[in-house]
Amino acid sequence: MIKNENSDRKAKVLAQHICMSVSKAQRIINQIRGRSYEETLMILELMPYRASYLILKLVYSGAANVSQNMGLNETDLFISKAEVNGGSIVKKVKARAQGRSYLIKKHTCHIKIVFKLKEK
Repeated sequence: MIKNENSDRKAKVLAQHICMSVSKAQRIINQIRGRSYEETLMILELMPYRASYLILKLVYSGAANVSQNMGLNETDLFISKAEVNGGSIVKKVKARAQGRSYLIKKHTCHIKIVFKLKEK
């Protein structure tokens, strides 16, 4: 059985160790999953969250990679899969009164976005 090469084209973008909790990035990713590239850009530019800027940079980068490496048009793309996974926890010690210390935990996450070509 011969598969059509154009229907199977996809590109992955991965950002690791982003200093943000999973739940904050997840609420942005849930809004853009399954949407077209142009619609995703409009949604991310208008969202007031700090996570939206980082995800916007990731989407721009992925679309630029697709157009540069695969030779596809950016407007024909849509986000087929987007997921956020927890990363490592960076632990720091902060000095407190009377010689005590306090542990500060900074959560990180990994964001993965998969672009696919729209079917016409």
